[in-house]
Amino acid sequence: MITWGGQPRRLGVPAAEARLRFEAERRETGGPGRRLVVVDGEPAFELSHWCGTCPFLFRRLETARQTLSLESVQKLLSGTTTDPDYAGVIDAFGTLLPEGEYLPLLLRVEPRLITPGREGDYFSSEQVATWGLDPFWGLPEYPHTPYYRTFETTVDASAHLYEFVVPMVPPTWNARERVEDYVELMGRGTVPTAVALSTLDVCEPASGMPADHYRHWGLTHFLLDGHHKMEAAATAGRPVRLLSLLSPSESLAASEDCARLPALRTQPRSGRPNGI
Repeated sequence: MITWGGQPRRLGVPAAEARLRFEAERRETGGPGRRLVVVDGEPAFELSHWCGTCPFLFRRLETARQTLSLESVQKLLSGTTTDPDYAGVIDAFGTLLPEGEYLPLLLRVEPRLITPGREGDYFSSEQVATWGLDPFWGLPEYPHTPYYRTFETTVDASAHLYEFVVPMVPPTWNARERVEDYVELMGRGTVPTAVALSTLDVCEPASGMPADHYRHWGLTHFLLDGHHKMEAAATAGRPVRLLSLLSPSESLAASEDCARLPALRTQPRSGRPNGI
């Protein structure tokens, strides 16, 4: 469910001053290397490859060790404020991001915590059905982090949207007492808000791949704030709001694809139909 879809906004600070930014590695041959999310100058996540035919990907790297919560907006995001100033929250988190255009979306999600390789893992189920196993390793892609699945829906007859919430650090790093506090609050009807920087990567396998061929729209929300809230919501089976700041310029998607997200997020949640 989408509860609010704002107009694109210009946010951010010069890239050199941003605590979180996107970077592209350069290979010695001069071609493009990995797409990266960088936090405080350290690579934190590797993203889907530029080619667009490689499998969708987010992969946590060894230097992903911190979250980006802002103390100044904690009360607004707790869910105990009746009318949060979301415009103010957006401006506050904009100071962490590189200057650019962002599409704000306020989503209501019911997260499921997924462990790679276990039940519900996108990378070892839907992705393998389309791309097969990695030809070198003979294994599924591995994100090196637990993550949350929150929504999926049909885009059209040849494409399906999958939504993920990716914590900057594993849920095992969360403070147990804070998670339990949020579980209690949610049990009383409180709906807190998490904040994320988001990308949309549209990936389609090359011809000759396994028969389950369709485009995968991977909507990935990298948590800036809300690690304890998200785990609590998954534990309690309760909803949480997610304020997403989507970067069209850093997505592997056309601008018109990004513009479709507010409408797609109003659709019923549905698994991929047979025959796509």
